[in-house]
Amino acid sequence: MKLIMAVVQDKDSNRLSDALIENDFRATKLASTGGFLKAGNTTFLIGTEDAQVGKVLSIIRDNCKTREQLVAPISPMGGNADSYVPYPVEVQVGGATVFVLPVDQFEKF
Repeated sequence: MKLIMAVVQDKDSNRLSDALIENDFRATKLASTGGFLKAGNTTFLIGTEDAQVGKVLSIIRDNCKTREQLVAPISPMGGNADSYVPYPVEVQVGGATVFVLPVDQFEKF
């Protein structure tokens, strides 16, 4: 058995949740925050049999797409503000960061 932890952008969360349910996979959703952009994410915890890991990864891949987004850089705290240029920069957001972990035991009460 495996535990799949998938961190996805909030914009992809509902689409992924619907796709998992449609394919008969259950997941626990946790609200999380990204460190770089301080943007909202959703972390999915999905328990599944080893043989189903590929199918779950395919569902995640199909429903969590990367995209370009303009963001305003965070001003330096306590640093030299003379060289700070507050112009928006384009960064890649979205997609998914996925961890697949072995599970020794699973209980449901």
